Amino acid sequence: MTTAGPTGRVQRVHNFSAGPATLPLPVLRTMRDELLDYRGSGLSVMEMSHRSSMFADIADRAEQDLRSLLAIPDDYTVLFVQGGASLQFTMTVLNLAGEGGTVAVADSGYWSGKAVNAADRLTPSVRVCSARLDERGHRSLPPVADWDVPADAAYLHVCDNETIDGISLGDATLAAIEQRHPHLPIVADFSSSILSRPVDVSRYALIYAGAQKNIGPAGLTLVIASPEAIARSRSAGDLPGVLSYAAMHDAGSMLNTPPTFAWYAAGLVFRWLHEQGGLGPMHRRNLAQAERVYAAIDAMSGLHNGIAVAHRSIMNVPFRFEDESRTAAFLASATEAGLVGLRGHKSVGGCRASLYNALPDEAVDALLDHLRHA
Repeated sequence: MTTAGPTGRVQRVHNFSAGPATLPLPVLRTMRDELLDYRGSGLSVMEMSHRSSMFADIADRAEQDLRSLLAIPDDYTVLFVQGGASLQFTMTVLNLAGEGGTVAVADSGYWSGKAVNAADRLTPSVRVCSARLDERGHRSLPPVADWDVPADAAYLHVCDNETIDGISLGDATLAAIEQRHPHLPIVADFSSSILSRPVDVSRYALIYAGAQKNIGPAGLTLVIASPEAIARSRSAGDLPGVLSYAAMHDAGSMLNTPPTFAWYAAGLVFRWLHEQGGLGPMHRRNLAQAERVYAAIDAMSGLHNGIAVAHRSIMNVPFRFEDESRTAAFLASATEAGLVGLRGHKSVGGCRASLYNALPDEAVDALLDHLRHA
């Protein structure tokens, strides 16, 4: 638990929360040091006009660092908006489906289900597949050859990583989509996996991601949109400005007051990622952490993950005790030992360890040690 000892030194817990999630310590320290006086301005970033040249510099550097990290093509638009991924379930339809256009959704878990339910309210939508149990009783996605994608689909919505279910789409599935449906635009929810690995942004018509997992504080959402997506938005009719990608693009994400402090914090995280060597080294570390956790779960009797290996998430690892009575005891003792955020989502129960970029190896060491004694 976070406490201040006799010397005033803060002792931090190991935070496995799915979001809002742990942030890099250097970023937190920079925010602390700059909170009252941002670089001699006499202002906190929280007090600073979003129209000021000082904030413009913060915003521009954040965008350029993000573009560099993800190698975003120059003709793609980067937006810093509000509303979370849940608003994007609706915005993508309003901007990209066209009048009465069909939206295809790969239903890989909880958040994909939310996306298709939002689409249903606005336009015809089709679940092209659903997660299912394979021959070993593990949750998996059916082969893309079995997906029922309408020929007239305006786009295909996928969730790169299901935060609650612990299911990853996987590069093999994406490659199969591209091979079977080469001209179908892909819209992707990257909320819990963005910046965890290198990504070829040009493979997507639009990417969106809530910030509160691998980017920064809650309140900010990233949108990375292709020229085609912006063009579709322009032809979408008379949308309210804050619901229009084209309008937000034209206003430089400042059609209204943006979440300035979250934008600033995201920029600090992007800079920290560069200091770690970029997304290649970060992905290798993330993969190593996940492999250790899965190996421990697989080796322990009475404990299981339940996701097919090909679709196991390296960001969110759900696990269950076969004896459910052990769950409460494990979570209570973990909290006492300074391991927090391990309770599974209320919709599924069990336990879940989220292994986002800022989680140190020491946290994984502590989790594995606690599992061994559970």
